[in-house]
This record gives sequence, C-alpha cells and structure tokens, in this order.
Amino acid sequence: MDLRLKKSHVTFEGKTQFFEHDSQVTKTPMSFSTYTPNGEVKNAIIWLSGLTCNEENFITKAGAQKELSGTSTMIICPDTSPRGLSLIGEHEAYDFGSGAGFYVNATTEGYKDHYRMYDYILEEIVPLLKKQFSVQKISIMGHSMGGHGALILGIKNPNIFSSVSAFSPIVNPSFCPWGVKAFNGYLGEERESWKEYDTCELLKNGFTRKDTLFIDQGNADEFLKEQLLTGNLEATATDSGQSVNIRYQDGHDHSYYFIQTFLKDHLDFHMLSF
Repeated sequence: MDLRLKKSHVTFEGKTQFFEHDSQVTKTPMSFSTYTPNGEVKNAIIWLSGLTCNEENFITKAGAQKELSGTSTMIICPDTSPRGLSLIGEHEAYDFGSGAGFYVNATTEGYKDHYRMYDYILEEIVPLLKKQFSVQKISIMGHSMGGHGALILGIKNPNIFSSVSAFSPIVNPSFCPWGVKAFNGYLGEERESWKEYDTCELLKNGFTRKDTLFIDQGNADEFLKEQLLTGNLEATATDSGQSVNIRYQDGHDHSYYFIQTFLKDHLDFHMLSF
C-alpha cells in the first residue's frame, strides 16, 4: 500500500502523523492519523470516531499520546467515511453520508460502491497495521457512532480484536433515529439486513465474545435515552450471556471532555489484553 505522509509532529518522544492512501475498498482516497511511541511498537488500538468527525478529532483532543508514551502500543484513527464524492443526499445532513459512514457495507444504489466502512476497517486498516507497522495484536474502541462500529466489529471478529471498548456507543441502531436513518439510506428498508450491524441484534443471534465488553456512558448525555439506548444492551447482554462492564459516569455528557476523563482506563484495559 502506498501511504502518503501529510503531516508529522514529535509528541511525547513519539510521533503523531497523518496519512492518506488510495483505498481499494471505498475506491476513494482515505485518511487516518496515528500516534506511535518511541521504540519498538508491538500492538495497536484502532479508534473509531463518531458523527461529523474525521481522522483529526481524537488524535488532537483526547490526549492519548501522553498515555501511550513509553509503551509498545500505537493508536490509529481512520476517517469516518469516504470523501470527495457527490452521491445523492450525501452532504445534506450531519447524520448521513459524509462524516457518517456508520461502519456498514452499504447495499443501496451509489453508496454500495464506496460506503463500505466495515470492510475498510477489517480488510484495509487491520492488514495495514500488520504490514506497514508490524503490529502483532490489535484492539478496537470508539465513541458514539464509532462505539457502535467498535462493538459490531469486535463481536463479530473475536479472533482479530484482542479487546473491545466504547464511549457512549449507539448499541441498538435499528431502533434509534440516527440508526434508522442511516440504515435506510445505506441498507434499504428491509430491516432483516440491519441486524448484521446492530450490537443488540448480534448478541441475540449468538455473536458473543468470551471476554468483557468495557463501556463508559455519561448519565448526563443528551443522547442517552433517544439515540444510544444503553439499557437495551444491558438487558440483551444478560440474556445472551455476554459479559459487559457498563459504567455510568455521573454528570458526564457526550463530549471529548468525557472521553479525556476516562481514556486512560480504556487504554490500560486494552493493553492488558496484549
């Protein structure tokens, strides 16, 4: 793969870098950022961002560099959708299209040719980490829409991802406004196909991990009741036998201030799995 380095900054004795490459999956240029600590890098954490975000949000706001400095673990932050296209409806709203790929493989006209973010993570980012960065083990985490992506990818591919965590994830997108809009647009009106990309539905259908899913959720999150539906995951996990550690954090909202506060716990959780 031909990686094009766009920016590089020395950070906590390591490097924060921004790359672009031509994706065979999305058939567009795709961007991602990384932090690699100084020394030998053995393992990686994939961070999946939420609605409206790109490859810059987490790496510039969360403070992961300080926590990963001196370790053998890097982090990579892919963009949240293909860019540079002009599909019907792609740029009309924040919660569908550009910046809102939802980590699914689209099947609807136009989108099916490019919006294949599930395969992009699994078939390009994972091999890229192994070939270009020589990592041995990989974990996955994310926020909101990206938390949804981390959960579905991690639950369906336990042999690839050593551990899974999320901040404020959309856990039952088939039944929340964000998810219904996105799934209609990317997958069509046949709701049976939606189950493939819904954490709660996957657990109901026998997709589980032997380890624990780690989730932090602010109880002052303005999206908790209508969009995130965290209680649905609690109930489904109990019924399916999936171990899950959901921590409700008093007073915390949906922002990066929340992520900053508890990020170290998540990074430590993943590094224990390596």
